[in-house]
Amino acid sequence: MLTALTDYARLARAGWTLMRHDALVPREFAHLAPAPVKAFGAVTRIGARGAGKRPGERLAAAFEKLGPAYVKLGQFMATRPDIIGFEMADDLGRLQDKMPAFPQKDARREIEKAFGKSADDLFAAFSEPIAAASIAQAHRAQMKDGRAVAVKILRPSIERKANEEFRGFARAARMIEAVSKSARRLEPVRFVNTLKATAAIELDLRLEAGAASELAENLRDEPRVRVPEVIWSLTARRVLTIEWIEGTPIADLKALDQRGVDRKALAQLVMASFLKQALHTGFFHADMHQGNLIIDNEVRLALVDFGIMGRLDEKARHTFAEIIYGFITRNYRRTAEVHFEAGYVPAGHSVEAFAQALRAVGEPLQGRNAHEVDMSRVLQQLFDVTALFDMHLRPELVLLQRTMVTVEGVARLLDPEINMWEAAGPTVRAYINTAIGPAAQAEKLKSATRKALEIAPRLPHYVEEIGKAAEKIADPAFAAAVRGPEKSRSGRAALWFAGAAALILAAAFILR
Repeated sequence: MLTALTDYARLARAGWTLMRHDALVPREFAHLAPAPVKAFGAVTRIGARGAGKRPGERLAAAFEKLGPAYVKLGQFMATRPDIIGFEMADDLGRLQDKMPAFPQKDARREIEKAFGKSADDLFAAFSEPIAAASIAQAHRAQMKDGRAVAVKILRPSIERKANEEFRGFARAARMIEAVSKSARRLEPVRFVNTLKATAAIELDLRLEAGAASELAENLRDEPRVRVPEVIWSLTARRVLTIEWIEGTPIADLKALDQRGVDRKALAQLVMASFLKQALHTGFFHADMHQGNLIIDNEVRLALVDFGIMGRLDEKARHTFAEIIYGFITRNYRRTAEVHFEAGYVPAGHSVEAFAQALRAVGEPLQGRNAHEVDMSRVLQQLFDVTALFDMHLRPELVLLQRTMVTVEGVARLLDPEINMWEAAGPTVRAYINTAIGPAAQAEKLKSATRKALEIAPRLPHYVEEIGKAAEKIADPAFAAAVRGPEKSRSGRAALWFAGAAALILAAAFILR
């Protein structure tokens, strides 16, 4: 009871902050609300701040005031323009994850608590904070052996604060699902759970270190992409030490041009790097915005900040690849079938009708460069299609969707002329050939043959078991049971079914 009251109090505080920023019942949308809600909204706007700002800008300001968990919520909301609209999604997409730095003495205290030694004992130099976000802040340091490193340290008490806020989010999401039928299709509870799971990685820097290490291993054969090395001896739950990357931020186009960097090739590399991560390994950097991409001194694409990562299992990777490949090759029928096979579209709908709807989305994109395509209109049409065919939110695809939009934006920045389908084609085709195409099918056949050879020595035993099952069915006692009184007809049918099932299962086991 006390926990529930605390959660409601916390939600009430958030509601008050939203009201002060005219972000609870925004005046721009008040006319769409029922009369009681409209009247309530008018009252909440008395004395509200943010005059002259768009609803998304006011909501972003309120989230920044409410703290880290709300900043993360706003960033995730930005991935769902189908729910909140494209203008608001764009405003929330620019939500700043920048906060005032906490004192260096607190950072040094965290280091000493983690390693039992002072920062001066561990580092030759340790700077003031160079960047501060909602979860942690970063310092530049130099190790005793001369290597330059970045030291990331969690904010004091951030774990407790985040857990409390996420608990409140979950309670609010359950209430929304309980009272709104239309909201259930969007599955707010699962959305909050996805948000909480991704934030959990950011609250244990050992997990972020593991993510960086795994990604580096997955991309070790890609000489054009670089992942900084983790300094494991100076990494703990609340402190991460990682190699410092010297280079040019990818957003600094003027500096890239001065260095003679081929921006068109770089745009292709950003797209290919993301697709290779998502498709070939199923483990991808899910926060590939401009601030996390650096061009190092050897003109390699360096990825930094591994707090938000995404995973796709083999089935999801196959589905994702076939959907993209279907659009690239204009095979909308197969693209539709893949949606049904994966369970993304309920079985009661027409495959042909869904294929027609996908064609209406895909055809306008064929052969057109990025600057010729209004992605907001394309996405709006796609979201309209998903609503029409009762597609539910797939939590495992939330981060993928968000990262795709982010990567597309970075590629557009580098090369406004880029053709997204052409850029994606080689990586997707390579995956199709290795995972789904003839080579993959041949490998599956080889695997099935090996299993058959393993079963072969025991084949006589399986045949003997089938024979015993057949003798059991032919036994007079079994037949007498079957010829029992009329009232036992259902029981006799069950016996016959059990006998037949035993034979079928045994044969299936052999043929497997």
